Amino acid sequence: MMMRRVAMAVVMMVALAAVACDKIDDLLTFYINEEETFTIESDFPLGVLVPATPFTITTNSEEKFKNNKTRAELVKDVTLNRLSLKVTDPEGQNFDFLERIELYISSEDEPEVKIAYLDAVPEGQTELTLESTNAKLDKYIKGDSYTIRTKAALRKAISKDITIKADMRFKVTADPL
Repeated sequence: MMMRRVAMAVVMMVALAAVACDKIDDLLTFYINEEETFTIESDFPLGVLVPATPFTITTNSEEKFKNNKTRAELVKDVTLNRLSLKVTDPEGQNFDFLERIELYISSEDEPEVKIAYLDAVPEGQTELTLESTNAKLDKYIKGDSYTIRTKAALRKAISKDITIKADMRFKVTADPL
């Protein structure tokens, strides 16, 4: 009887500790949202994975970390949580022209790393959600800026430049103070 109570108490303490750890992780996790646009030009080649014009993002990370009650040196894990694409121009355009897409991140001090992709773009879609590679992005997000480069393969020719908005959400986890 006594052993059963001790075993029950141990199980309860382990369960409580697990819940407490999850709660602490939730308190130390926040998200950074970025929104940028890029263009697929009308003279883009067909069927070959080709880079589009890259864009540079100023991070403002120190301010974002401060707003979330942490500092860069306490950030332990940053990953791409979500990346979605939407055609903004021309109006009414869908992604039927696109066969495949990949996005990469780089910075002045860090090498280029693939962060998201979609190997088979479904037809008829006006918005796409890419697959994250779950690459570790701490050094990029902690820096002053980073560059996003897109590679795309077209399934059919386009007669006019297409502007695409990329909505990115990075999941940031920090150690406690």
